[in-house]
Amino acid sequence: SCQHLIASTILILRPHTQSCTEKTLRARYLGRVLYCALANSRQARHSASLEYNTIINRAKTQPPNNIVMSRPSAGGTFQPLRHRSGTLRDRLHGYTKQTLGAGGSLNDAVALPPGESCAGWVAVHAIDFYNDVSTIWAVMAEDPYLDSFRPGEGFPSGVEYRWSEGSGKDATTVSVSAPVYIEKVLQWIQDQINDETKFPDDDDEAEALRVFQTPAFAALCGQIFRRLFRVYGIIYSSFFGTLEALQMAPHLNTCFKHFMFFCTEFGLLPEREMEPLEVLVKPIRKQYHLAKGK
Repeated sequence: SCQHLIASTILILRPHTQSCTEKTLRARYLGRVLYCALANSRQARHSASLEYNTIINRAKTQPPNNIVMSRPSAGGTFQPLRHRSGTLRDRLHGYTKQTLGAGGSLNDAVALPPGESCAGWVAVHAIDFYNDVSTIWAVMAEDPYLDSFRPGEGFPSGVEYRWSEGSGKDATTVSVSAPVYIEKVLQWIQDQINDETKFPDDDDEAEALRVFQTPAFAALCGQIFRRLFRVYGIIYSSFFGTLEALQMAPHLNTCFKHFMFFCTEFGLLPEREMEPLEVLVKPIRKQYHLAKGK
């Protein structure tokens, strides 16, 4: 079954004075407080307050001109990954565009079209959801104060996502800051999608489906969706205030709801993975099930 298969710019805040610096950091802090307030966690709110004071005190002793960004530069405006016209990926992508463009529901938009491949449907959405997240992160990516986060900082309360370098016996797990983790995730996903042996985008639909229906591809997609969820978790817990100040919050919420409806439809996320964002995930999943009549 499909579920079994998957289981195996916009204004950028550029502070040049101390008052602008504090405004940027306070927006970040307020976003975290909002997240923690939703979680109704006094301890988490206290942790956010301490985090804000630590970051702002550090900024006072580290002028903006002296900050060197450790993350790779995007080198310009974000360019979404596209589906080549006339291919299987492009055809499947068209279903979602038609459904949402005609005012259809999210439940209809995520449902597998009759007669289509589940594996191909998931493959196309992995690319589309990557584009959504990358577009949102591009709003923050040039903010020089992303570098104020130290390794282990900026993650949802109670968790730290670490990055694995290398493979096999040479694999090592390193502690990174939340912004660096996001950059590494998005670069890794882009590398996977741009690899034609993993995400074929040619005229041979049979060959594309052969690749999409392999256990290796199912495992790869599972990893992509889990990492995209973690990026959303970081954005909500540490950057929601900034995005809200830039009037980007509605777009963020819409993208996340679409992502969660799709993941719920096909069972793409383990329950344990969703726990750090349960306060946001639970009502979305409830809406999904109510709309499905379950």
